[in-house]
Amino acid sequence: MENNQVQQDLASIRNLMERSSKFLSLSGLSGILAGVYALVGAYLAYRVINPFWSATYDQRGEVDDLLIIEKLLLIAVVVLGASLATGLILSMRKARRTGQKFWNAGSKALIFNMSVPLLTGGALMLVFVWQREYWGIVAPASLIFYGLALVGAGNYTYKGVQYLGINEILLGLIAAIYPGYGLYFWAFGFGVLHIVYGSFMYIKYDR
Repeated sequence: MENNQVQQDLASIRNLMERSSKFLSLSGLSGILAGVYALVGAYLAYRVINPFWSATYDQRGEVDDLLIIEKLLLIAVVVLGASLATGLILSMRKARRTGQKFWNAGSKALIFNMSVPLLTGGALMLVFVWQREYWGIVAPASLIFYGLALVGAGNYTYKGVQYLGINEILLGLIAAIYPGYGLYFWAFGFGVLHIVYGSFMYIKYDR
């Protein structure tokens, strides 16, 4: 009886320490919606790119590639903004529902560990886009750097985030082998994988 009480006390202490050091308000539903946004964005990007790649070599010279870049960047910014806003709103709502602090040591560490690889990868991809010579690297690089961010962030939230990150990295490496299919890999990584991961997290932690 006394041993059981000790084990319960230790479990309570461990749970309290985990709540204070990890961000456990991450919403599975936000992952699902982020995946949906990404698939919509990929479809719109395909509509922008497809006329260019369907054109003959001579016709491509008449296409305003700067306009294409601007449209793709706009789609990317809207998808990213919608995903971040949704994640923030739903995570804050979950924190209130579960009685946890949204802004704690865990969330600060999570943001920092995600920011470094994301900002580095984002800056590198802007260089690729600006030079207009490395289009095939953009999709693999975005998947790899995003995966690295998730692996690092997984130490400060649910372990499943790290598994998602590993899958994103592997997918990015495969996408680097097939640069002509970058948009499809991007849609699968940011769209399908997010929906699968978000559904798993929602069923396991949010219901």
